[in-house]
This record gives sequence, structure tokens and C-alpha cells, in this order.
Amino acid sequence: MQKNFDEWNEIKKKTNADDGYLPLYHERQIRWCRLGANVGFEQDGTGQDFSRPVLILKGLSKNVCIVIPLTASTKTNEYRVSVGIVGDIEAVAIISQIRLIDTKRLDKQIATLEKKTFQRIRKAVKDLL
Repeated sequence: MQKNFDEWNEIKKKTNADDGYLPLYHERQIRWCRLGANVGFEQDGTGQDFSRPVLILKGLSKNVCIVIPLTASTKTNEYRVSVGIVGDIEAVAIISQIRLIDTKRLDKQIATLEKKTFQRIRKAVKDLL
């Protein structure tokens, strides 16, 4: 499948230029995030703004945080951890796709993950590393 890197590049330029927008975020939040069109098997965003739900794993500053992309795919393997229902959809955290992002990529909050589920995902990430 051909990816639309040119369209994503235009959205990325606008996202980068938006100096006034830095959302207040917290660990355990699930938010929409403009992940973009990426290379190979890296998790892409979807839709007009190339967004995908992510779990905020760790905040490092007001400008950067570590996130885990979420999917509704039912594939199972050791790198996927069930999150439960998020916005009426059974969600799975793809821990192998953990990444650092600029908080300018973050958009609306969808939910806040329960502490018990969050701890289970953190343990899975530690086991991966």
C-alpha cells in the first residue's frame, strides 16, 4: 500500500509551527495523537490528520512525553497488551511501538486508564526492555 507522505508532511509542518498549543497532559491518559505516515511497519496514524489513540506512559517535560500507540486489531503476541474498552472499542497497547513524541502532536483526551491496567502495561514495557 502506498503511503501519502506528502499530505502528512503538510500536516506535520502545521503541527510544528503551532507554537501556542501545548496541551496539559498526564500519565495514564489516552489521547488522540498525530503520529503521521511512517516508514515500513512503524505504526501510522489514520484519517485526515493521521491520528491514532496513544497511552501516555511517561511525561518528561511540558514538551515531550513517551507514548504507546493503541490499536483495535485483535492480533495477539507478546508485544500487545489489552487495555480494555476505550471509546466503545476494545483497545490494545502495542508496546513494541513505544516512542518519544513532542506534545504538539497530542490532541483531545479520550479517557484515563485505570491504575491497575496502567501498572500491568508498565510491567510489560519493563519486561520488553
